[in-house]
Amino acid sequence: MIPLVLVLATLVFRALGALGVRRFATWPVSAAHGMAVMLLFTATAHFVPAEVTVMPTHADLVRMVPPFLPFADALVYVTGVLEFLGAAGLVLTATRWAAGYALAALFVSLLPANIYAAVADVPFDGGEATPLWQRIPEQILYLAVAVWVARTAQLASKPAEPKVSVHA
Repeated sequence: MIPLVLVLATLVFRALGALGVRRFATWPVSAAHGMAVMLLFTATAHFVPAEVTVMPTHADLVRMVPPFLPFADALVYVTGVLEFLGAAGLVLTATRWAAGYALAALFVSLLPANIYAAVADVPFDGGEATPLWQRIPEQILYLAVAVWVARTAQLASKPAEPKVSVHA
């Protein structure tokens, strides 16, 4: 479901760009905004009380934290805040490259929790555990999009090389 949010949001933003909204004139900028929408969904779950049954909750995410990590409850809140900050950073042109790289680091750091949840068969959102064969490609997709957005934003922010002409 979450990868679908990323893809569909990116396509909607790019379609807006094709219709003349200059902000979304490129795929990397559309992907940055698509990822921001996705992160708003995922970050929200970090704060949802256990009584809610229509989406993943804070308790679901706490169960995903490997037992060797201390303060699982706090870690889930912290990662939720980081996802919200990452989403905000992606939509701001000036911080897009830094947000992309920071999110790439966050996605790498979240990989152990995803592996643990799959291997330990931790149920998620009241259903079965998401299998490892699904979790790893999803994390790779998020990582790849974050790095792509960061690199293109970084390249776009570099000043153009001055043209030197030599007259004989």
